Amino acid sequence: MAAPKKKTAAKKKSAPKSKAPREEKLIAVNPSGRREENFFELVFEVARQIPKGRVTSYGAIAAALGAKSSARMVGWAMNGAGHVKRKVPAHRVVNRIGMLSGQHHFTPPGRMQELLEKEGIKVKDNKVVDFKKHFWDPAEALF
Repeated sequence: MAAPKKKTAAKKKSAPKSKAPREEKLIAVNPSGRREENFFELVFEVARQIPKGRVTSYGAIAAALGAKSSARMVGWAMNGAGHVKRKVPAHRVVNRIGMLSGQHHFTPPGRMQELLEKEGIKVKDNKVVDFKKHFWDPAEALF
């Protein structure tokens, strides 16, 4: 009778060595024709194209840049827009239903509404009146 075979320890397969995280970069051509890789700069370039008397949304800018789920990042960009050298009309960017959700970042907080009304956009209860009429879609206008 043959002796029982010794059980050999199974070699553990080591997990494949992970490569350094791949840095994903948004690669697009902005409305000015320059190639940009910084998302905030792309957002600023799109916002600069919004015509006077028109508004767009954070989500519409994100979608136009191919980052549909990045509306909050657009909001962060707009929050810092006051510190950018080339002026960015952040007052023309509102939320998806026309609310002036970023007005608390303006000094004084009523400044966003003042700027919109100066351009002929009526605001009632912190919301753009006739939002659909004033809405500017960057995906249609620029790309």
